[in-house]
Amino acid sequence: MINCNPETVSTDYDTSDRLYFEPLTLEDVFAVCEHEASGGAPVGVIVQFGGQTPLNLSLPLKAAGLNVIGTSPESIDLAEDRKRFGKLLEELDIPQAPGAMVTSAEAAVEAANKIGFPVLVRPSYVLGGRAMVIAFDEDTVMQYMKQAVEYSQDRPILIDKFLEDAIEVDVDALSDGEDVVIGGIMQHIEEAGIHSGDSSCVLPAVDISEPLLNRMREYTFKLARALKVVGLMNIQFAIPMGNGSKTSEHPDGKVYVIEVNPRASRTVPYVSKATGVPMAKIAARLMTGRKLREFLPENIERRADLDTGRCFYVKSPVFPWSKFPGVDTVLGPEMRSTGEVMGVADNFGEAFAKAQIAAGQKLPIKGAVFVSVNDHDKANVAEVSRRFADMGFKLVATHGTADILENAGLTVDRVYKVKEGRPNVVDLIKAERIQLIVNTPHGPDPYFDEKAIRRAAVTARIPTITTLSAARAAADGIAALQRGEVRVQALQALHAERTHAHPRR
Repeated sequence: MINCNPETVSTDYDTSDRLYFEPLTLEDVFAVCEHEASGGAPVGVIVQFGGQTPLNLSLPLKAAGLNVIGTSPESIDLAEDRKRFGKLLEELDIPQAPGAMVTSAEAAVEAANKIGFPVLVRPSYVLGGRAMVIAFDEDTVMQYMKQAVEYSQDRPILIDKFLEDAIEVDVDALSDGEDVVIGGIMQHIEEAGIHSGDSSCVLPAVDISEPLLNRMREYTFKLARALKVVGLMNIQFAIPMGNGSKTSEHPDGKVYVIEVNPRASRTVPYVSKATGVPMAKIAARLMTGRKLREFLPENIERRADLDTGRCFYVKSPVFPWSKFPGVDTVLGPEMRSTGEVMGVADNFGEAFAKAQIAAGQKLPIKGAVFVSVNDHDKANVAEVSRRFADMGFKLVATHGTADILENAGLTVDRVYKVKEGRPNVVDLIKAERIQLIVNTPHGPDPYFDEKAIRRAAVTARIPTITTLSAARAAADGIAALQRGEVRVQALQALHAERTHAHPRR
């Protein structure tokens, strides 16, 4: 194993026969392979388990004469090359959000206007959503392009239509080049536009209709075969909802492919824990020439996803806010989380509550909820707030949001914005009179008021929610906590139950 990051798992003495702490550059990897070749040439190099950096090395490694096993470097490059990949999606009749590749500021503005604002602007071939922004106007695009050279060097900038009010879905799959098995279809709890590493997600999906799930399965099978994937692949889909409706109300909605990664994603360990199937181990065997039918024959025959039993598994990110006083906690397309946790239960609410507790966000079961949302979210804020009121919470809001809640028949305590006078919302937070905050950001630049609220919340360790979809999930979690439903279960016991129920698995 070659690793530039000495974290705990790969340094474990029984993970690999030899471990090299070296930078992941072509020269260093090639030097290690030459050194290993002194005892007989390595069978091959696996690039699927290291994220984006090794994928970028696949073609140069092959050109240097090394055998890259698993998905071919050409297929990896096809999935990364926006123009060629777009052509492949057209041939397969799979929808993709309109997009363009540009190299100049003028071309970027022209493309953004043609696609229609808002747009997602990002460099190609980068990690963790780095340097990615959602642009609502021409000025943002121009400003971005002036700084873009620093991130993208000689590679083009990607401009895509940003799908507002869309649910994002992650799919992990195993393939041997012929047969394909889906490991899991994970529904993101935050809307599209928040980096997948920063979004909580649930397996199995809680409210996506069966026709939409089948459409995603069909697209996954098509793409795995077209790209000749051998090992693991991850696909991110977006399902536009329109006006915050639930996915189950849109059985005939369109499913767009955001991106396809012919590699292991960060969700593979989570799906493996949820299903009891060691996906990385099977993928490594597939890369050495074994077939998927040897490991999962029943799933292939039934075209069935890996089984999660009767439980819901919620993955939640862990954020380092408390370590960085003064940082703004609003989430966006650039990844901010530093870890992940998982909550397991036989209902979504309890699983979400457990994941939040593990991530250090203790959801309150009584007290006051402060609500302040942007204009876009005002149409749906009353429905979410009513759920908190029905559970016995007092609602506190600034004037704009309070007007909407009162018009919907809810009782609200009004509070000043920071600039309007005192006592304002930050005073209430400091006085420990607020137990939960729902604050969705206004456009690309958060107002001073919002930043002050979120910073005060970090200092006071008050859970802060920045999307309405996450607020709905929090309401489910609080309802489970109020019912006293939090039970501890061992994963081993859950997997043993499932094996007993399906002995042939």
